[in-house]
Amino acid sequence: MDGSLKILLFGKSGQVGRELLRSLASQGQLIAPGRLDRQPGGDLADLDGIARAIASVRPQVIVNAAAYTAVDRAESEGALCHTINALAPQVMAEQARRAGAWMVHFSSDYVFDGSGSRAWSEEDTPAPINVYGKSKAEGDRRVAAACPRHLILRTSWVYAAHGGNFLKTMLRLAQERDRLSVVDDQWGAPTPAELIADVTAQVLRAALAREGLAGLYNVAAKGETNWYGYARFALDLASAAGWPVKASLQAVPTSAYPAIAPRPHNSRLNTQKLEKTFGLQLPPWQQGVERALAGISRPAAATPAASEAGFPQD
Repeated sequence: MDGSLKILLFGKSGQVGRELLRSLASQGQLIAPGRLDRQPGGDLADLDGIARAIASVRPQVIVNAAAYTAVDRAESEGALCHTINALAPQVMAEQARRAGAWMVHFSSDYVFDGSGSRAWSEEDTPAPINVYGKSKAEGDRRVAAACPRHLILRTSWVYAAHGGNFLKTMLRLAQERDRLSVVDDQWGAPTPAELIADVTAQVLRAALAREGLAGLYNVAAKGETNWYGYARFALDLASAAGWPVKASLQAVPTSAYPAIAPRPHNSRLNTQKLEKTFGLQLPPWQQGVERALAGISRPAAATPAASEAGFPQD
């Protein structure tokens, strides 16, 4: 890739953002402002700062891996959630269009209502059931409308060896508790941030060579499971690897742990469009969990205040 290509990455400290720092490093000159850097663009609620950062860098590619993902808190912080997940991406996309740049944005399974059991395709109409999902759906619409050169990559159940996520929470609680209750009626595919970042790099490389590849694509690991099955698989692996797993798991319905924000029961994503268009074969979800587990340090001492419920943030 031409080293003169400038890529501006927002959200470098998140699970996907940290992996993008790796996967995009060879594609060109990567610039990644962060909140702690106190640079324009580090605060996604500062729309003027975002515009100033883009004008200063003048990138050929803008990648937005930042998002407001506190699903329950979003119900009471709707304005902030909307600013970060809908208005900020719109500003990025508008700036990208003016500069003739590409805009890469990440979407969520939460844009759907979770009905049925069929995997959602890119042609299905979003119908979010919580504030977070509505903000993500609105962000997708605004990006697509503002910038023809867009890649919107929709994913689900994101996790990594770093950051906070369901996998790491289960591994920690299994060391602290004798029993864990985990919901078994929400279905999807745990998708590693590492996979998302690697797919992003490949898709972007192809799109830069062929403009007609712009559009929306689902990106998720192969197969499906529920949160209980996900936790069961991870804890069995951890136990076999010598982790001090003492908790027994109990499968329960979502109704056993009512949350502030409702969650979709069906988060399955159909990835055929992505695989066919870019010639990719996505790995089974179990493979990513095995890789992540190998990179996670064993949980620290118990923290009694930890939640027992198995609900994701995104």
